[in-house]
Amino acid sequence: MSGMASPVIFWVLAVVTVGAGLAVALTRNIVHSALFLVLTFIGTAGFFMLLEADFLAAVQILIYAGGVSVLLVFGVMLTRHGNIKLSNPLNRYKITGGIVAALLLLLTGGLILYSEWEVSPEALREQESTVSAIAVSMLSEYVIPFEAAALLLLVALIGAVLLAKGVKHSK
Repeated sequence: MSGMASPVIFWVLAVVTVGAGLAVALTRNIVHSALFLVLTFIGTAGFFMLLEADFLAAVQILIYAGGVSVLLVFGVMLTRHGNIKLSNPLNRYKITGGIVAALLLLLTGGLILYSEWEVSPEALREQESTVSAIAVSMLSEYVIPFEAAALLLLVALIGAVLLAKGVKHSK
């Protein structure tokens, strides 16, 4: 993207993503918090689109905004007992969490301000899509780790459903 559209889109995405991220942490209703997490993931995919990282944007939407968020909401719905306010009690570590978050913000801000950001002329040239190269690599050279990760995720999903359902052992 060029011209004035790119900075405007960036700042709109930044406000939406940071606002949704804050809503994830500050919302008392856990289902609303999970839905704000979906919005945060979609905003992050928008940043990848601005950076012309089309594969990462697609993965962000498919895996995180789609799969992980559905699993999160599914898990919340399965483990919720009675009133939703009982499933999300108030946390007594708000001050400690705020201090840790402030320290991380200061550390990240310091790293951003004091790092040298050099951009090579090669990086500024038009780049081709990386989706086909990643797909060929993932389904040829890395097919075994790819399938092992899929199997591990399937086992974790089955285990989570069994734990949430409350398996009764017969003796």
